[in-house]
Amino acid sequence: MGRIPFVCGNWKLNKNPEEARALAQELRARLDGVRGVEVGVCPPFVSIPAVAEALKGSTISVGGQDIFWMEKGAYTGEVSGPMLVSAACRYVIVGHSERRGRFAKPGPELAGDLMAVFGDNDTTVNRKALAALGSGLRPIICVGETLDERQAGRTEVVVEAQVRAALAGISPQQAAEVVFAYEPVWAIGTGEKCDDREANRVCGLVRKLLGQVWGADQAQSIRVLYGGSVDAQNAPGLMRQPEVDGGLVGGKSLVADDFEKIVQAAQQRKGEA
Repeated sequence: MGRIPFVCGNWKLNKNPEEARALAQELRARLDGVRGVEVGVCPPFVSIPAVAEALKGSTISVGGQDIFWMEKGAYTGEVSGPMLVSAACRYVIVGHSERRGRFAKPGPELAGDLMAVFGDNDTTVNRKALAALGSGLRPIICVGETLDERQAGRTEVVVEAQVRAALAGISPQQAAEVVFAYEPVWAIGTGEKCDDREANRVCGLVRKLLGQVWGADQAQSIRVLYGGSVDAQNAPGLMRQPEVDGGLVGGKSLVADDFEKIVQAAQQRKGEA
């Protein structure tokens, strides 16, 4: 349907400015000008300027890992859309499961009320998506179920609720700026892999829901990524799926060789390699 695959690295809480600059320079040497696929990276906030400088003039986009819905004010620790734009960001991740407090295997330091760690919910995810669009950023909206929800047969119910809540107030005209990412919580950072066909099925569900809100034609133009332990081994199978338009990559985006192979798998989907 003419959707250009998108492979975006989520560096999470990794890479200080010096380390991030070095990784960005290596990725630029390997991936600048790559054909048939868009590439992006989302470093920690403090490393965004160094990465943006290293990638300036390249075809690799820079994004933030989160956003607050107010542009300024007494909101200690938050980062606004205009701030991200001024730091040369084009994308921002919104509603990642780790921000929603939905962890597959929380460490002892996160024991207790996980929602109290970061506190995102369907309402705040929607506010952040709207704020991103209002600032000229492209939100990568994450949705996905936990292992308990999957085992209870609630995957469709959970994903539908998250998608519909995220879309509230977003116009069909803004739809082209939105990216969705299906990230099954049980497959994030656990080594567990979602079957290719199942990833395709749920990404297709996301697109079906988008069609119900924005119309089928508009939904066919929106990219739906897969995220959840994406690596060089499972990327080719995932990228061959018709409803999977790329990947939101965690740990393997920190290794230039692995990330390059994932991008190459997305290239091969389009026959550009």
